[in-house]
Amino acid sequence: MATDDQSSSKGLSRSWAILGVVYAAFFYWYTSFGGPLSDEEIAHYTKVLASNPEMSEHSERWISFMKSDTGDDWAMWNAVDLYDTPKQVEGVEPGDTSEEVVNRYAEPFFAKALRRAAHPVMGGTAANTALDIWGIEGGENWDSGLLVRYRSRRDMMEIAEEMATSDEAIHAFKVAAVQKTIAFPIDPWFHPGDPRLLLAMTFIPLGLAS
Repeated sequence: MATDDQSSSKGLSRSWAILGVVYAAFFYWYTSFGGPLSDEEIAHYTKVLASNPEMSEHSERWISFMKSDTGDDWAMWNAVDLYDTPKQVEGVEPGDTSEEVVNRYAEPFFAKALRRAAHPVMGGTAANTALDIWGIEGGENWDSGLLVRYRSRRDMMEIAEEMATSDEAIHAFKVAAVQKTIAFPIDPWFHPGDPRLLLAMTFIPLGLAS
């Protein structure tokens, strides 16, 4: 009986240890510990912005975004309205839809983002024109909305640099497919579906049932 109790105790301890290691690894990957962007980093990314025509146009907004960094995770709200028919740029065929074309930009972007623990939190298709709007000309119609969580602003700037220095001309697909868009950061923010919380709530019952 004592041997069985010892074996059970060892098995329980092993289960908790495995769950603890897995959770700690996920928490470390999903959480930003780097703090706000340093002055040196901001100077570096400012040069990156200046070297890219597509980003330099709005460089002041990006610099303000970097200087107000809290070091915490944040989210970006994106509202998107697509062209009925995409512009005919290089890589776009006559029969392509705007959804297909914009995905040629979105898929590589999210491939880079997911490696840095960025992911959509919620999204959907517009059910109607805007029900409440003022001070915005031409902002009645939208096709979809998407809220994306990012681990840190540093991650976003790393993604921006990778895309700015890449040989892939994927930004042209976004320009070809998107008629208008608005994207603004949210920080501080909170949502009850934080994977760190959900994983803890899953692991605790598993550990107790071991």
